[in-house]
Amino acid sequence: MSDAWAAKPLVAVLAAPHPRARIFAAESWQELTAAFDVHDLTDEPDRLDDLLPDSFAVVGQPDLPRERLERAPRLRAVLNVEGNFYPNVDYDACFERGVHVLGCGPAYADAVAEFALGLALDLARGITREDRAFRAGQEHYVAAGNDDAFLLRGAQLGLIGFGNLGRALLPLLQPFRPTIRTYDPWLPDDVLGAAGMTPVTLQDLLSGSRVVFVLATVTAESEQLLGRAELAMLPDDACVVLVSRAPVVDFDALLDEVSSGRLRAAIDVWPDEPMPADHIARSLDRLILSPHRAGGIPQAFHQIGRMVVDDLHLISRGLPPVRMQAAAPELVTRYRNRPVR
Repeated sequence: MSDAWAAKPLVAVLAAPHPRARIFAAESWQELTAAFDVHDLTDEPDRLDDLLPDSFAVVGQPDLPRERLERAPRLRAVLNVEGNFYPNVDYDACFERGVHVLGCGPAYADAVAEFALGLALDLARGITREDRAFRAGQEHYVAAGNDDAFLLRGAQLGLIGFGNLGRALLPLLQPFRPTIRTYDPWLPDDVLGAAGMTPVTLQDLLSGSRVVFVLATVTAESEQLLGRAELAMLPDDACVVLVSRAPVVDFDALLDEVSSGRLRAAIDVWPDEPMPADHIARSLDRLILSPHRAGGIPQAFHQIGRMVVDDLHLISRGLPPVRMQAAAPELVTRYRNRPVR
């Protein structure tokens, strides 16, 4: 055992695609470096292999196949600060070796939830649409601009997925006193009912909702969950708010429904980012476009750094992490996440 290991546990930091300062506020970085032997590998990621034999933790999600993990006998944690569990890590090997695999998804939940509520209000009241009209000298005063407006108060709302995003969004919706139907096949009905929602099938949710919030992660089961047939179940003039993962929805089918005038939608995540300059989505009036910015605000990023520091302190004391999201052996290999750039 090296003297450095005996003094402070070694932590390798590869925060890409983010610069390190975006994730770690000055005080969090100071606390991390005071307690651990920290190596910032932002500009020299290839040094990871040299550090692995003495590494206590890796902050980031570099490629970690089994053979690489076998060169890290002291590794106790992999802390992903990007937001997704990718298939570039041998999760079975981590679990076999007692390595905590942690994600930062919960840090984004509040920011995404507030943004989702804002998108729903915009769809219901035409806020950005009328802003564009006003700037073009084509504004509609008083009732003339409200022919298609409706209230969220008392509305029929649907949540597809009740994970981090759903749990953050629910308390923001409750003051509107809506009826909330929820579909999440990974949760028992009693869990959804205890939260004050009505658990339903996907078909019942779609056919009975004025606004549908798509909050599900993408897995082998949820990829293309909302295809052409499912979108056709939505009532005329229903609204779709997509803030989780693009592959959950058949994008061509959704854009066809919006283009036809039957549905409204607000989208923050896209199949290809950046989207092509000539993409049809840019020309659709009943579509609110957002360039994947719902969660990535400074407070959320700095929360990630704080979570990393807190959980590393706990793990170094032989305690379980409590701030970040632990990868579940039963679920982590089912995700179909792609890197966010």
